[in-house]
Amino acid sequence: MNLSLNQIIKLYIIMRIIWKVSKWIGTGIGSFLLLIILIGLCLRIFSSKPQPPGELVDIGRFKLHINSKGARNNKPTLVIESGAGAPSEYYYWLGEGLKDGMRVVRYDRAGIGYSEMSNAPRDPETVARELHTLLEKAGESPPYIMAGHSYGGHYIRVFKQLYPNEVTALVFLDSGHPDEHERLNMPPSPTWLNSMYYAGAVLGDLGVLDLHTRIVKQSILWAPGLPEEVTDRYLDYTLNGKYLWGYMEEEKWHDDLVEMSRKAMAFDTLPIRVFSGTHWNKKTLRKLGLDPNKIKVGRIRMQEEMASISTNGKVLFLDGGHITIFSLKENADIICKEIIQLVAELEY
Repeated sequence: MNLSLNQIIKLYIIMRIIWKVSKWIGTGIGSFLLLIILIGLCLRIFSSKPQPPGELVDIGRFKLHINSKGARNNKPTLVIESGAGAPSEYYYWLGEGLKDGMRVVRYDRAGIGYSEMSNAPRDPETVARELHTLLEKAGESPPYIMAGHSYGGHYIRVFKQLYPNEVTALVFLDSGHPDEHERLNMPPSPTWLNSMYYAGAVLGDLGVLDLHTRIVKQSILWAPGLPEEVTDRYLDYTLNGKYLWGYMEEEKWHDDLVEMSRKAMAFDTLPIRVFSGTHWNKKTLRKLGLDPNKIKVGRIRMQEEMASISTNGKVLFLDGGHITIFSLKENADIICKEIIQLVAELEY
């Protein structure tokens, strides 16, 4: 196509206009993003330091957050091990429901919730030994009933293996089965997910995540059914990127954790109680190419298997999901009642 001189001049003028407009738009967007980052950084610098509901205990190289309720007595102490990246505040109703009859300990692993980051590897044995040191430093003493939610179900098996004489019972809260991914044909995590977590952590360190949370008035860790005084504290977790950095460090050791959990399958007569939800997000499962009915049947079977790793096991299915089996007070009350009955059977 041959262009005349006038057409070439007009095309040049149009291109110049487009370039200038694009430059103005780009400058405007860049300035806006810079403003957001500056506001976020100011919030980080000038915001008051979060006050944890429990206490920060120095275990040697860093501090872990522990929140204990109930009087110390001759009964076992319930120690709750949270799910992957889950804060100890998730288990508020369990602490409140049991504190009048027994000692209840909730804590945050390194980098999670109010706990500080650790430079030590997040391998299962290290995590279990850190918890043991925390309990000693905080003045807690065995026997312990170890309760594990989701990912935490693997950790309490490891803890029992390392400290067999200190654990008198295990409680699984919708915990993962060591063979769950293989038997349910769960797809691997998409490669972009880690990039998203990394970006979120960087934005957190820049204060942008905190700014977003303040605007929408809801944390990424929000759970239904918990009182406002608890959910308000969720805003503390996104003041920086620590929570996401801590979560990513834990995830690096996922396969090692599951493998150690798989080896801890026989507990003889140790009392075991398994609580499992019956609600799944069918829409999400279908998007992943999974049959919700097959997932339900498989999950129920594996939860029953977890109760059978001891001759003194029992499984209860609750009307709730992965989080709402304990974040909803009516479900937490059922779990508390069963744990109280378990303590009575232990004859302490």
